[in-house]
Amino acid sequence: MRYLKEVAWRHAVALVVTAFALFPIMYVVSAALNPLGTLGSTELLPTGASLDNFAVLFNGQQPFVNWFLNSVVIALFSAFAGLLISVAAAYAFSRMRFAGRRVGLLSILLIQMFPQFLAIVAIFIVFTEITELYPTFGFNQPWGLLVLYLGGALGVNTYLMKGFLDTVPKEIDESATMDGASHVQTFFRIILPLVGPVLAVTAMLSFIGTINEFLIANVFLRDTEAKTLAVGMYGMLTDKRDANFGPFAAATLLTAIPTVSLFLWLQKYIVSGLTAGAVKG
Repeated sequence: MRYLKEVAWRHAVALVVTAFALFPIMYVVSAALNPLGTLGSTELLPTGASLDNFAVLFNGQQPFVNWFLNSVVIALFSAFAGLLISVAAAYAFSRMRFAGRRVGLLSILLIQMFPQFLAIVAIFIVFTEITELYPTFGFNQPWGLLVLYLGGALGVNTYLMKGFLDTVPKEIDESATMDGASHVQTFFRIILPLVGPVLAVTAMLSFIGTINEFLIANVFLRDTEAKTLAVGMYGMLTDKRDANFGPFAAATLLTAIPTVSLFLWLQKYIVSGLTAGAVKG
């Protein structure tokens, strides 16, 4: 009886939560393997299995490979370039005292409260001019979209990392300076290794946010081959929702591969950083 009160109910809750989380995944896997590939014929447990839906993605009818590469390249560049810019800004706000510091922090926080679609009109007007003057950074170009994402992620990433940098004692910087280290050496060789966990988490969140972003990419990317996965896959359902449901589910499973791979790669840095901080004297 004591086992039921203290342990068994926890296992029951865990099983219910696990089943609730696995239900949509099982449905997507069933739809991806469904040989008919339609919405009406898809069930939780598939009556048959084939890889035809995956083959449709690579038969040239849809530029799925282009969408996949566009999303991965843009998300990787956005995550790591944004991380470098944000951690430099966070270090300045955390360690230095200068005129406008408080106003700058409040402005960053205030800007993040406005939804993205408020900036769509301004973005469209600005990039119409940029497309005429500098086509490489204009519409339908990954570099232009990358610039937009870098600006959008700067605020929240800076705030997130500033809070973590505030927990690192300033005496470490002063000790390094007394030993002859420059500001650049202190930043790259001493501070960054100490804040590894927040760098890994921020990079992971930025990558997920960028690869799933739809609104700005849908306005910015108009050519079929220039689209990202979110925009391209949305078009698969709007054109022929019932007929393309199987390939859409297959594409959804393939979309998870880069995200899961990046998480597995960054996981060791998160764990090693936490354990290193736990024994730091």
